[in-house]
Amino acid sequence: MAVRMKDRYLNEITPALIQKFNYSTVMQVPKVEKIVINMGVGEAVSNSKVLDTAVEDLQKISGQKPVVTKSKKAIAGFKLRENMPIGVKVTLRGERMYHFLDKLFNVSLPRVRDFRGISNKAFDGRGNYTLGLKEQLIFPEIEYDKIDKVRGMDIVIVTTAKSDEEARELLTQLGAPFVK
Repeated sequence: MAVRMKDRYLNEITPALIQKFNYSTVMQVPKVEKIVINMGVGEAVSNSKVLDTAVEDLQKISGQKPVVTKSKKAIAGFKLRENMPIGVKVTLRGERMYHFLDKLFNVSLPRVRDFRGISNKAFDGRGNYTLGLKEQLIFPEIEYDKIDKVRGMDIVIVTTAKSDEEARELLTQLGAPFVK
């Protein structure tokens, strides 16, 4: 499944991008470098068991063991001390990255209720795209009966594109369902 997306990138998308942006060499063509999935678990401050279920969910979704992220500084208002575990993240590259992208664009996002497409405005100016999801239930690996709480996550798609226009074209060619 993921191999097809990578082959499509090499055989169809690369020539199309070269033609559209007049690149002089194949090395100038933007590509997806990595995908970072981050899940902030604020309630882990009072209940550390919550973190274990978040790790489990993210592992099922990404197919890779996530890293527990810790707080950088203490915030008394949130009862947060320095180095307390407050989230989980996973970085996908290579084969797993293409597999996840394929699953995200073709299976998970269409399962979102009242889905009209993803925003065109979530680029950061350097060719990276950030997507926020409100619930982990849209992924087919997550069973509705087995979750304790609905959690959201941030998905950052890091590309080698120099501009947002190049990145948008790359993601569109890969099958990203942008709002029309």
